[in-house]
Amino acid sequence: MRIVSGGIQHETNTFATVPTTLADFQRDSDCGDELIGGQRLRELYTGTGTVHGGYLDESLARGIDLEPVLSVRAQPAGPVQQVAFDHMLDLLLSRIEAAGPCDGVVLDLHGAMVADDHEDAEGTIIAAVRQLVGTAMPVVVTLDLHANITEQMASESDCLIGYDTYPHVDMNARGREAIGVLEAVIKGDVRPTQAFRQLPLMTMPPMQCTLREPMQSLIGQLHDLESEPGIVTATIAMGFPFADIRDAGVTALVTSNGDQELAEKRVEELAARLWALRDELQPRLTTVEDAMQFSREQASGLVILADGSDNPGGGAPCDGTIALKAMIAADFQGGVVGVLYDPDTAKRAHELGLGAEAEFQIGGKTDSFHGETIAAQAKVKRLGDGQFTFRGPMRRGCPGDLGAMAVLEIGGVEVVVASRRMQLLDAEMVRVVGVEPRDKRLLVVKSAVHFRADVGPLADTIFDADTPGIHRPDFSCFDYQQVRRPIYPLDAELGEQELFGRIG
Repeated sequence: MRIVSGGIQHETNTFATVPTTLADFQRDSDCGDELIGGQRLRELYTGTGTVHGGYLDESLARGIDLEPVLSVRAQPAGPVQQVAFDHMLDLLLSRIEAAGPCDGVVLDLHGAMVADDHEDAEGTIIAAVRQLVGTAMPVVVTLDLHANITEQMASESDCLIGYDTYPHVDMNARGREAIGVLEAVIKGDVRPTQAFRQLPLMTMPPMQCTLREPMQSLIGQLHDLESEPGIVTATIAMGFPFADIRDAGVTALVTSNGDQELAEKRVEELAARLWALRDELQPRLTTVEDAMQFSREQASGLVILADGSDNPGGGAPCDGTIALKAMIAADFQGGVVGVLYDPDTAKRAHELGLGAEAEFQIGGKTDSFHGETIAAQAKVKRLGDGQFTFRGPMRRGCPGDLGAMAVLEIGGVEVVVASRRMQLLDAEMVRVVGVEPRDKRLLVVKSAVHFRADVGPLADTIFDADTPGIHRPDFSCFDYQQVRRPIYPLDAELGEQELFGRIG
């Protein structure tokens, strides 16, 4: 049996001011400017906590010949430039064609990518692959939990499989599952029949976390559903709310083995459970000042303040200064902010050298939404090259590169700066420059939820920050023009039946 795999990954924040270019994919994909596949992808991903790692590991275990032709990604930002999207899609299609003949295709997509001319970029990709390989060849697709799943994505694929966890610690498992389902379809043991429901509901990242209630119990119910006879797989996609597109929001999908009636019944039940939790899925935020007070007066250990408004994992610039400014002004002792994207400051720290004291212009260099540049006298406490290996459950075993890094000390506060923009989802990202989170009183992380997988267990208390930004978990801060209406909570004043009756 021969399977071809490919993937193009991007989570697009349409409110972001910085577009996503081909160079961003080339930089972030670790496979060279030519975006090579084949053996290089095997070297990068085999045995890692990634979707493509799951594809490779499970294919090897089952004796399947898997040819990975493309796997590219870029850090979340603004819409993908059309020339970049067209180039990558052409690469994917030409390489799938060149890799033939094959028995099936598995695609590693995000589900919330927006290109200049394609609001539903993944739907466009899946449809193009379908046109290339024909209707008889099975196409299985893995998607992020934040996918904004569209009707086209569901109808053009044989089976969609979404992540079950946020933080996304099950990527390898979902990749393995996709290979198992695809093999069963190829052998004729499974005839996938999908039922798809799009809810009139949008949610923000903090409460989408599956380590917290109500999502923890909801995912448990999802797993119970998947264990039922006749059910192949089921997915809850919480959507990416920072994409102002028609299909942004929550979806449910159930795949049965040839039983459409069963799939439709179960997806209706799943959608109803989601809808009943709509109020519990809205976040509660904490100011920087309140987090500092709690740390001083009540905390017995590390307090984490998740500055999700400046989360680069959702398209924010990662150089916001609101929390840092407040901590400096309060003369807070034992605080650290990281990882803040500021290549200019990192470069200057390296030029001045370890132990140097000087005035630095820190952060606030991308836009005006996340705080102004801070002019502060700081000491260069540590320096590093930013090379590390992910050791937490997300991307475990993969190489990481934050570029030139520095730790600056301003009074009792440290700020970890890096030359590449990446959310703090692994403790190695600060340990690589000698910062141990457990030794701190207050850690401000440039992340919304992913930090909880590896850094979260080090904390006694975690708060979601009330800070401004283009990833702020507050619907009132965004002017939605394209999303379908009515939708909750944007139209919360409408009656339940009027809203819920619009599921389709």
